[in-house]
Amino acid sequence: MTEVRLPNAERGVVSDQKVVAYLLSEAHPDGRGKARFFSGYGFTAREWHELAEALRRHAAENPLVETVETAFGVRYVVEGILHAPDGRTPEVRAVWFIDWAADAPRLVTAYPVKRR
Repeated sequence: MTEVRLPNAERGVVSDQKVVAYLLSEAHPDGRGKARFFSGYGFTAREWHELAEALRRHAAENPLVETVETAFGVRYVVEGILHAPDGRTPEVRAVWFIDWAADAPRLVTAYPVKRR
């Protein structure tokens, strides 16, 4: 069986604001824990594009684990390994969204996968 991937992953939009002001921000109330996680693998706000590119690669290489249609578009959840600057490969869940009027996915959030 073929794994389903994020549509148009190669055109995924990961804004600098999403990475710097949220995923790598120690000051953001919701991003603080994510910042500790990602920085622990060598990602930095100064080199924010490394995390952006790693998340695009993550979306292209890993399977969808959930797809939800909403009134505004489709939410996609991708789960799998993320290639980090320090050479390790933590398991990450990333949420992407494609608006009905668009075809390029945009990153909503990313966080570590917690296994029970």
